[in-house]
Amino acid sequence: MLRVAVVGSGPSGCYAAQSLVQRDPEVQVDVLDRLPCPYGLVRYGVAPDHEKIKSLQVSLRTVLEHERVRFLGGVRVGGPGGLTAARLRSLYHAVVYCVGAATDRRLGVPGENLPGSWSATEFVSWYSAHPDAADAGFLRGVRSAVVIGVGNVAVDVTRMLVRGAAELRPTDIPQAALDVLSASGLTDVHMAGRRGPAQARFTTKELRELGGLPGTGVVVDPAELALDPADPGTLPAGQRRNVEVLREWAARPSAPAARRIRLRFFLRPVELLAEGGRVGAVRFERTAPDGQGGVTGTGRYEDVPAQLVLRSVGYRGVPLEGLPFDPASGTVPHREGRVLRDGAPSPGEYVAGWIKRGPTGVIGTNRPCAKETVTSLLADAPALARADVPADPVTELRAAGVDPVLWGGWLAIERAEAELGARLGRSVVKLADWDTLLGAARVS
Repeated sequence: MLRVAVVGSGPSGCYAAQSLVQRDPEVQVDVLDRLPCPYGLVRYGVAPDHEKIKSLQVSLRTVLEHERVRFLGGVRVGGPGGLTAARLRSLYHAVVYCVGAATDRRLGVPGENLPGSWSATEFVSWYSAHPDAADAGFLRGVRSAVVIGVGNVAVDVTRMLVRGAAELRPTDIPQAALDVLSASGLTDVHMAGRRGPAQARFTTKELRELGGLPGTGVVVDPAELALDPADPGTLPAGQRRNVEVLREWAARPSAPAARRIRLRFFLRPVELLAEGGRVGAVRFERTAPDGQGGVTGTGRYEDVPAQLVLRSVGYRGVPLEGLPFDPASGTVPHREGRVLRDGAPSPGEYVAGWIKRGPTGVIGTNRPCAKETVTSLLADAPALARADVPADPVTELRAAGVDPVLWGGWLAIERAEAELGARLGRSVVKLADWDTLLGAARVS
C-alpha cells in the first residue's frame, strides 16, 4: 500500500489527492496544511462576494472526505518549528508539494515601503480572514486609492474597496473588515496599468462587475484607449470584449456618484510620494506603445493622489526549506512533476500547481497539472516501496509535538462560524485569528 503526503489543501493539492485515489485503489493520502482550514486560495483568496467561485469548496470537500484521504491541518512544513522535507519524506512513500506562490512581486520603485503601501495579497488576506493577516488600518484616513495592475486580483480589490455594507453583509466576510469597509470615507479608486487596454489581463466578466456597483461610477479616458494601436477586430475574443466594454464606458456621459473607479492605461509607476509620513501620491510616467507589444517611457509624468496603494503585479513562489529552488522562475525544478536535485529526479518528491509551473492559469488549470504529476508518481511507485514507513504518520507527528487538526476539527470550525453568523444576524461569518480557530477546532 502506497502512503502519500500532499502538502497544501488548495485546488492543486485536492486535485492531486483526487487523481491518486481514483487511479490507485489502495493508496492512502494525507493532505497537510499549515492552516487549520482547508481549500487554500479558494477560502483565502476568492473575494467574499464571488459566491459562485467559492462554491468550488463543495467539490474540494468531496475529495477531502474520501475514505482514503485524510486532512491534517495545522501542520507546518519547512521554516522555524516546521517539519523538514527529509522528516516528511521518512514518514511517507512519496510527498507532493502543492504550496503555491506565497509572495507578491514588488514594484522596485522609491517609496514602495511607505506606510499605506501594501501588496494586494495583504489586503485580500485581511478581508478574507486569513489568521496571519492583521488589521493594518488599510482605510484609515483614505480618500483616494491607487491599485497598480490590471488583472483579476486588481479588479477584485478595486471592487471590494467600493462595495457597500448591503452587498457585503450576506457574505462570509469577517465582521471587523465589514465594519471598516462600510465606514470608509474613500471616494476614488484609480486602477492603473503600464500597457494598453488590449494587454489587460482581467477577464470580461470580472471587468463588467465594476460597471454594476451601486453608487459607483466608472470613468475611462477615451484618449488613453485611443493610444492603443491594436485593432479590436484582430484581438483574441476575451481581449476584444474587454476593449469593447471599455469603449462603451468611455462613451457614456458623466453621472453623479458617491464613489468613482477610474480605469487608467499607459501609466508606469516610478515613485510613491510621501505626505505626512505616509504615502500621499503615486508618480506615474506616461508610456507609449513601442511597436513590439511593449511600451516605452515618454518622459511625461502625472501625480495621482492616494493615501492607499495596493500593488497587484503578480505572484512569486518562495523557497521551501530542504527543497531545491530556481530563483529566476520562482519554482521548484522538476521534470513532469518529479523534483530535480542536481538535474536528476529525487526519489519520492514531487510538485504540482504554481510551485511547479509558476503563477499561471486559472483554478481549473491545476487539474491537468496535478494529473501529470500523479502519473509520474504512480509510474515510480514500484521503486518507492519502503518497509520503514510508519503505519500511521499521525502517531509519529504527535510524538514529535505536532497535533494535527483532523477533519472533525475543521467541521467544528465550520459550526463555530455558522454560530457566529447567527449571533450577528448574518449568514456564515469567518473566524479571523489563530486562537479562535484552534479553540473551535479542539471542541470537535
